[in-house]
Amino acid sequence: MADEYVVERVLVVVAHPDDVDFGAGGTIATFTEAGLEVSYCIVTDGDAGGFDPDVPRDQIGGIRQAEQRAAAKAVGVEDVVFLGYPDGALEVSLQLRKDISRVIRQKRPHRLLTQSPERNWDRIYASHPDHMAAGEAALCAVYPDARNPFAHLELAQEGLDAWTVGEVWVMAGTGGGANRYVDVTDVFDRKVEALRAHESQTAHMDDLEGMLRGWLGLNAHAGGLLDGRLAEAFRVLDTR
Repeated sequence: MADEYVVERVLVVVAHPDDVDFGAGGTIATFTEAGLEVSYCIVTDGDAGGFDPDVPRDQIGGIRQAEQRAAAKAVGVEDVVFLGYPDGALEVSLQLRKDISRVIRQKRPHRLLTQSPERNWDRIYASHPDHMAAGEAALCAVYPDARNPFAHLELAQEGLDAWTVGEVWVMAGTGGGANRYVDVTDVFDRKVEALRAHESQTAHMDDLEGMLRGWLGLNAHAGGLLDGRLAEAFRVLDTR
């Protein structure tokens, strides 16, 4: 950015528990280590997830909420909000935009980190429809909704003043036009710890650490980092 933009508070908006930890867990650890105040807004409870058929489906949402809170603590985050939308059925509705705008006005972040609303043609698994819907709704909430005092008038009636998020970080993976690479080599163990906390999602993975090193190594190479380094990739937008 052309001039220095001071960031003290960060809000993460993602579709499911574990999304932030797969896409940006190391980066979040660097944020909290730098003294930034980070909050999570998880749009669904991940109630369509899990791999154990013996776990009653009506218990999955609560299990995944607890896992996300534990994962958040592993990277220094205590504030986790769940919006409770149904997993697998997320749409870019006006209601979702309003609910995310509410959280933005409550938390008043300087930086918002979210998922890409665009399909990743290099790796389709990154483009779950819920991911794209959450990213699009979050961007709509950043601009124009949360900053417009005349949008979602009921939020003003709740005492929530308009708030402008000045910077958005979009999780870019390995092929989404990244322009920022965060070296997470020194906090990689915290990313792994966070993902291990999502036991219902990762317990069956025989080589989670190897998979992550492969992904993050590709990012580091794309970002011009030294061999052996690990990085997470983002598209950073100036939204002031």
